[in-house]
Amino acid sequence: MPLVDIPLHDLQAYQGRNPRPLDFEAYWARAIEEMRATDPQIELVSSAFSVPNVDCFDLYFTGVRGARIHAQYLRPQNVVSPHPAILQFHGYKGNAGDWSEKLAYTSFGYSVLAMDCRGQGGLSEDTGGVRGTTYRGHIVRGLDDHPDNLLFRHIMLDAAQLAGIAMELPEVDPDRIGVFGWSQGGALTVACAALEPRVQRLAPVYPFLCDYKRTWEMDLGGCLEEIVPFFRNHDPQHLREDDIFTRLGYIDIQHLAEKIRGQVLWGVGLMDTVCPPSTQFAVFNKITSAKRMEVFPDFGHESLPKMSDKIAQFMLEL
Repeated sequence: MPLVDIPLHDLQAYQGRNPRPLDFEAYWARAIEEMRATDPQIELVSSAFSVPNVDCFDLYFTGVRGARIHAQYLRPQNVVSPHPAILQFHGYKGNAGDWSEKLAYTSFGYSVLAMDCRGQGGLSEDTGGVRGTTYRGHIVRGLDDHPDNLLFRHIMLDAAQLAGIAMELPEVDPDRIGVFGWSQGGALTVACAALEPRVQRLAPVYPFLCDYKRTWEMDLGGCLEEIVPFFRNHDPQHLREDDIFTRLGYIDIQHLAEKIRGQVLWGVGLMDTVCPPSTQFAVFNKITSAKRMEVFPDFGHESLPKMSDKIAQFMLEL
């Protein structure tokens, strides 16, 4: 078959290229401490979207660095509590999507929380100097600052914080939490379950934010739309190349993977040129909990047939 990456047999043994910072554990321990010290100031506002048998809310909470984060919260009526909850994360630059997309899970008797990533296409703030959308450049935001100021550090913490908030809702069973997302949403699924290891099931589909150096070396696109311009403008002779990729290692989900305790269902297209398969296997191969990968040989960064159905069946086992 055609290949955009190494053969499947080699992918199954691949361990990644991007360096892991020496203080990686201390970095994330410090980040979690900051998150837990943040007063979330949770606010529930009845949504303008309304359907029978489901209560719909705009949920707001305060994340690290004072940003107000928004999530859609759908709670089924007339179901036994506590019941399971599903967290959903969206693709890069997007938003939580339509409310109606979540009704399949509420029909199962599950609550659903879908987060807007700060500064992207939804209602969550990026407080890194400006109010409102910042839209592009999130991978490299903070790369020339202290590593604690990397924007994706904050976004990953938002995901973990939302999981903790869900677990404390009186109607939700904290032992039956599932998380899923595609692309950036897949990366945040991995980060969420790593930073909040009580998550029981996670279904990342072709996740973003992994093995940056490998993606850059393959020259296929994807995160290159930010990393290459960063080099061209800030390090045109690559004098700082090792340091830059090491700093990106703080927000490389392959280095978080071993923290996951939940069961994993993973979807990958072997023709993916946005999130190359090797970068995904670098993460998957480091997960030590029960895991299964669904492989689509002829598909790229696109809809994967029946993958949503597979995720629904997987989450029903909660």
